[in-house]
Parts: sequence; structure tokens; C-alpha cells
Amino acid sequence: MGANASSYPHSCSPRVGGNSQAQQTFIGTSSYSQQGYGCESKLYSLDHGHEKPQDKKKRTSGLATLKKKFIKRRKSNRSADHAKQMRELLSGWDVRDVNALVEEYEGTSALKELSLQASLARPEARTLQKDMADLYEYKYCTDVDLIFQETCFPVHRAILAARCPFFKTLLSSSPEYGAEIVMDISTAGIDMPMFSALLHYLYTGEFGMEDSRFQNVDILVQLSEEFGTPNSLDVDMRGLFDYMCYYDVVLSFSSDSELVEAFGGNQNCLDEELKAHKAIISARSPFFRNLLQRRIRTGEEITDRTLRTPTRIILDESIIPKKYAKVILHCMYTDVVDLSVLHCSPSVGSLSEVQALVTGKPNMTRAEEAMELYHIALFLEFNMLAQAKFVRKCFYRKF
Repeated sequence: MGANASSYPHSCSPRVGGNSQAQQTFIGTSSYSQQGYGCESKLYSLDHGHEKPQDKKKRTSGLATLKKKFIKRRKSNRSADHAKQMRELLSGWDVRDVNALVEEYEGTSALKELSLQASLARPEARTLQKDMADLYEYKYCTDVDLIFQETCFPVHRAILAARCPFFKTLLSSSPEYGAEIVMDISTAGIDMPMFSALLHYLYTGEFGMEDSRFQNVDILVQLSEEFGTPNSLDVDMRGLFDYMCYYDVVLSFSSDSELVEAFGGNQNCLDEELKAHKAIISARSPFFRNLLQRRIRTGEEITDRTLRTPTRIILDESIIPKKYAKVILHCMYTDVVDLSVLHCSPSVGSLSEVQALVTGKPNMTRAEEAMELYHIALFLEFNMLAQAKFVRKCFYRKF
């Protein structure tokens, strides 16, 4: 059945001359192909009048078959025959070697499953941001008080100075411990909750409250002009670790004098002190937090404050080797485990290294160092270090 093209405005106009049948373009009915990909509407004009629909159907069917062949070949190339490759690999192997390979694969699979189950059962490690939020909320080891609208905000000098140029200048004028500084903020509309949110932002990088005023661009611009724009928390904490401004605690390590003499070194070399901040180590490690709070209860902290000397914490190097101290502190400030610092200072010794030299033991492998670091992190209750991906990877690889 056909329809005259002249009755359709979008069809081709009749051509002049020739057969009257050839002067019209016909729109044929839809034909259904069982070999194609569904129904296909075909348009026949006089230009192809000599070609029968059956011939075109055959040609379409041939193209569809060729397309299927190409698709099949592409799929076969994409998915390799692993079984065939494995047979070719093992064709010349001894049976015992094949059994050893199978046991290795089974052990690796079981270890992977064990690692997955352990990760699911392990509590989530607390990040630097979360610990800093708790530090601001619970006020561990504060050393300066900010007075704003007759409200006292105990804070940490080192953190505010590292995070904000305004506070760095302000706090430098009152260096004494426990100084009370009255805040005079020129930005309009800053009340007590908003000031607390600003301090929370300096500790964590987040305001910690939803307030429409923080969505006001004008207020944010005024705050940035008065307080300055801080870097990201990671960058500023890394700078605090590198320069140790306003440090208030030093870590020392006890050692065995007999081993020192056997090594031919001196006590000062082995007892090198590392600087830190009470706020950071107490926020990241419950072990250090309880230790510092006990010093406050016994009155030892008052002596340090009176003499204006940093608190000294002496650690047993047989439990916490000094060689790992910088790795631990670096992780506390940055949430990054960097084992490269273990080998960057060959002149700095530790009791474990002396013991290894005296007993003639070889240097520890990276996996053994990671295992030792893992146990130290558990002792310090520093879960971020214990659950670090690299440490866990080396620990599982050892076993």
C-alpha cells in the first residue's frame, strides 16, 4: 500500500517527464526482520526502484552477521583464557611446586579474608580533626584564657598562633602561662556563640554549628580582614610540627649505661630530647593525657609553670625506642605515617640499635619496624597509628 507524495508536504515533489509511476515517491510499509535487531522502517523511492526488498533484506542480514562476528571477536580478545594460560605455565612444573603454589594462594586468600574481617570488627580510628574537636571541648592542658563578653574561653596558645595571624600577634604580647586576654573584636554582630564557633573552626577547620551568619559573605570578608585567612588544618599542623613554636613538653629516653659503654657512645647522644606540645599529645594519646593529668594532681606541673620550663617526660626506651619517637609525633600532628625518618639520621642512636650491634643481630627489616611500631601504638592507645594502612600491611605480611 502506498500514498501519493503530493498529499504530504514533507515528501519530495514529483519529477517532470518519464513514467507517471516513476514521477512519484512512495512511502512503503514497515517490514520486520527476524535477523536484525528489531523492526526497521524502510523507505523506498524510485531511485532504488529496481532493487527488490528481498535483496536489501539479504544485504542487511549480511551486515548484521558481520557485526556480530566483530563483537564476538572483540569480546574474546577482552577476556583471556586464564585456565589455558595457567596450564601452559604449570606444564613443566613438579607436582610439589604446584602444591606449594596452591598453598600460597590459599594462604593469601585466607589472609585477605582475615584482614577484611579485622577491618570490619576494628573500631574507627579517630582522626586529627576529631581529636582536635575534643581538645577544644574538654580543654586538655590549656595555657591561656580569652575573655569575651564576660565569658572565659580556655585555649591553647600554640594552636591559635599557628592557625591565625591575629592571635599570633595578640598572644605574643602576653607570653606568661595562664594569661587572661580580653578580646576586643571590631567586626559587628559577633556574639558569644559565634566567637566560640570561630575558635572551633581554628581547632578543626569546621565551624561546628549551623548559623546563617556564616553564609553571609560580608561577615566572612570582615572576619578574614580582622583575623586573617588560615591555611588548611593539615598545612598549619605540619608547620607546628616542623617549627615547634611555643612547645611546652620534651620527651627524653632512659637507656642502659652498660650498653652505652659497650657501644662506645655517650649518654647525651642516646638521650636526645624531642620537643612537643602537651595539647597535641594529650589529645591524640590517652596514655600521655593520663600521664599529664596525674602530674597536675600531684603538683609537679605547678613547679614547671613557676620555673617556666617545659615539662619533661622520661620514657623507657626498652618499651618505646627513641628511633620511633619522631614517627609517632609526626603522625600525631599530621595523621601520616612516614617511616623514612627512621633512616634519615644515622648519627642518632637508640637502645634497640645498640642492642642489635652488641648482639650481632642484623638491621631490622621494614616489616619488623612496622610491627614494633604497631605494638608501641597499642601501648600509647594511639589508634590512628596502629590502624595506619602501611603498618597493618607490613604486620599482616609478616605473618
